[in-house]
Amino acid sequence: MATPDERIHRILDPLKTQRTHPGKFSLDKMRALLARLGNPQARTPPAIHVAGTNGKGSLVAFLRAMCEAAGLRVHMTISPDLVRVNERIYLAGHDIETELMADLLEEVAKAGEGVSPQHFELITAAAFVAFARVAGDVVLLETGLGGRFDATNMVDAPAAAAITPISFDHMEFLGDTLAKIAAEKAEIMKPGRPAVIGPQPPEAEAVFDAKAATIGAPIFRADREWRAWKEPDGRLGYESAGRRRLLPKPGLLGDYQYPNAGTAIAVLEACPELKVPESAIVAGLGTVRWPARLQRLTRGPLVAALPSGWELWLDATHNEGGAQVVAATLRSWPKRPLHMIFATQKQRRPEPIFRPFLGLIGSVHGVAIPDLPSSHEPEAIAAAARSLGLPATASPGVDAAVADIVAKGGPPSRILICGSLYLAGSVLAGNG
Repeated sequence: MATPDERIHRILDPLKTQRTHPGKFSLDKMRALLARLGNPQARTPPAIHVAGTNGKGSLVAFLRAMCEAAGLRVHMTISPDLVRVNERIYLAGHDIETELMADLLEEVAKAGEGVSPQHFELITAAAFVAFARVAGDVVLLETGLGGRFDATNMVDAPAAAAITPISFDHMEFLGDTLAKIAAEKAEIMKPGRPAVIGPQPPEAEAVFDAKAATIGAPIFRADREWRAWKEPDGRLGYESAGRRRLLPKPGLLGDYQYPNAGTAIAVLEACPELKVPESAIVAGLGTVRWPARLQRLTRGPLVAALPSGWELWLDATHNEGGAQVVAATLRSWPKRPLHMIFATQKQRRPEPIFRPFLGLIGSVHGVAIPDLPSSHEPEAIAAAARSLGLPATASPGVDAAVADIVAKGGPPSRILICGSLYLAGSVLAGNG
């Protein structure tokens, strides 16, 4: 008899290699699948729908922490998973149990016969079924790609839509300008439902303004209807509706987490029906956790290989916008030598991610993402780094890269592993 894990892999593994051709996205399969399941998305608790290029996961983490501090039962779906697929469906306070996930995936796969849903569609449909059946108070829906044709975009009247900063990513699917990318993300905004907008470049903000006006959505924009900032002592400053207050330092590292935390507060202000008091917002700022977002690793074989005083950091940044905010944060820290271990997929160019780190990192070690055929070759990564004047080496793996950096000696240093969520997941699996 197959174990729950084996049942999950039997359903999902054949779907992992599916790829949608640019221009072929549609919600037709998702609509048909959910109809066969009785449209569970219409029977879930109130949903907060989150899209954007950078900061989606952090925003969801802040919202979860604040809502749970208020005693709310939180459902959540995210993508991708880092270590286990169960992470994609969070059910009333916990990652979904493996046996329940296997049962749901089998049920959804059977309903999808003849429809042929893809990997993300199947998991998202299973999440909607779970959210409809298990008592909860709020659903946090993180889009996977874009917004208009994202499988999560099946809720007609969310409690709110939230859009984090837009930058260039997935351009083969979403468009080659910020305005085009923003237009795809803007489609999670719904008529008459509040839309909370994080800090944006002007061309993206103009798209969101126009969309809100067209559909009659109340809009709450960073630096207009609300504002968040970092105080000199590290506390979070937040202002809206003429009220200014100082809150504790966010529990996630990086100056860029201040606007993410502010966006979460603005969302909760736009959803008074959730009844999240300021005391829960304060508590959530302190208890929030989100792996692979400037996460210092403190255990495992990679940490054990470091000399005394060295630091090992992990970040899932995988595009230019994310690299800019991570590099800015690292520049603000006490100075010490910094080395990067980097991997990415072939559809991404490494150079735009490296550029914000020029003058900050002393070396790059290119590695492959384990068990991912679409990973860039380590030598191609090293060549991209060298083209920008960065000393770079191709390494057979993260452990070898760490060993090589350490072997070169020098004062206590920082090592940053970044470039891919999948790389981060593989590192956390052995060192989390």
